[in-house]
Amino acid sequence: MRRFNPAVLAALTLSAGLTAVPAQAQEEHRPLGIDNCTATACHFDVPPGTYDVRVLLGGAAASGTSIGGETRRSLLPETSVAAGEHVARSFTVNVRTPEGEPTGPAGTPGLDLTIGGTAPALAGIRVTPARHARQIFLIGDSTVCDQPGDPYSGWGQQLPQYLRKGLSVANYADSGESTVSYLASPQLWGTVQPLIRRGDLVLIQLAHNDKTTDEATYRANLEALVAGVREQGGEPVLVTPIVRRWFNTDGTLNNNTALLVNGLGVDHPAVVRAVAAAEGVPLIDLTARTKALVESLGAEASKALYLYNEKRDNTHTSVHGATVYAGLVRDELVARHLVPKGLVRVG
Repeated sequence: MRRFNPAVLAALTLSAGLTAVPAQAQEEHRPLGIDNCTATACHFDVPPGTYDVRVLLGGAAASGTSIGGETRRSLLPETSVAAGEHVARSFTVNVRTPEGEPTGPAGTPGLDLTIGGTAPALAGIRVTPARHARQIFLIGDSTVCDQPGDPYSGWGQQLPQYLRKGLSVANYADSGESTVSYLASPQLWGTVQPLIRRGDLVLIQLAHNDKTTDEATYRANLEALVAGVREQGGEPVLVTPIVRRWFNTDGTLNNNTALLVNGLGVDHPAVVRAVAAAEGVPLIDLTARTKALVESLGAEASKALYLYNEKRDNTHTSVHGATVYAGLVRDELVARHLVPKGLVRVG
C-alpha cells in the first residue's frame, strides 16, 4: 500500500486522461469515472464489449471493499486498506445482452457495478475499452452459470474475482442444458461459437443434464464442441462436472448419483477424460477435485458448499461453494499453463 498524492487521486477520479476539450464536447462525452457512481453502485452507458476497470480504494478510515457486477458476478474480492491510504486494483469485465444466463432476461443495458464489503470505500474509478483482453468463454449448466438470484451461484459467476486485468470471463453457461440442447440452441452454441477468437480459452462442462444421453451421443457432442472451438482458433478445455453431495454410509460419495453416472450407465466424467485424451485437449478434472474436497469435509461440513441448508439441494452450490470451486478451476488453469500465474489473484 502507498499514499497517493492529491494529483494522482484526482486523475483517477476523473478517469480518462482528458486533455483540453471544449466544454460542449465534455458534456457530450462524459468521462466514465466516479461521477457515474453512488455510494453503493456505478452505472456506465457502454455498448456490449469488453472493458478494463481500474479502481482506487480507501479513504480516511480503514476500509474493506469488494466489487460485483452485471448479474451477481464477483469481479474483485474484498480488499482491505488501512486508514489514510489508497490502493489501486484493475480487472476486465465482459458486457453483453443478456447479461446473465443466455436464455434469461436481457438485464440492464451498459455496465453495472456494485460496491460492497465490510466497510466499502471507492475513491476513484476509470472504465475504458479493453484493447488486448483474452476471453475465457464458459459453456456449461446451472452449476457454472451466472445465477440470477440468491442463494444460488455457479462457479463461473465467481471465477472473475480470481483474474486480473487482461483476462475476461464470458459466461455462456445456462441452467438446464445438456450437450444435446446446448448444441441445438441458437442462443447458446449458435451465439457463442462466432464470438470465439484466436487464443481464447473455452471451458466446457456439460453433464448434469445429460441424464438420457447415450454414451455414443455424449461423446460425439463433446467432440463437436471441441472441433467447433478449434475451427474459430480457440483453445478448448474439457472440464469434468462437479460432484453432487450424496454420501454412502462409509463417508464416501455415491458412485452413481454423486459421480454423474446416468440412468443408462454412462459415466460422464470417464467419457470427458477419454475425449480429452483422444483429442489432445487440456483437461480440468473438477470431478476428482470436488470429490476429494467434499469427502475430506465429510457429510456435515460439506453442506456449506451446496444449498442443503437452504433448499435441501445437493447439486447446486452456495456462493461460498461456488467461490471455493472457482478457486479450484483457477488453480488448474495455472497448473496446466493455460493462464499465466501473473494474471490470477491467489488471495
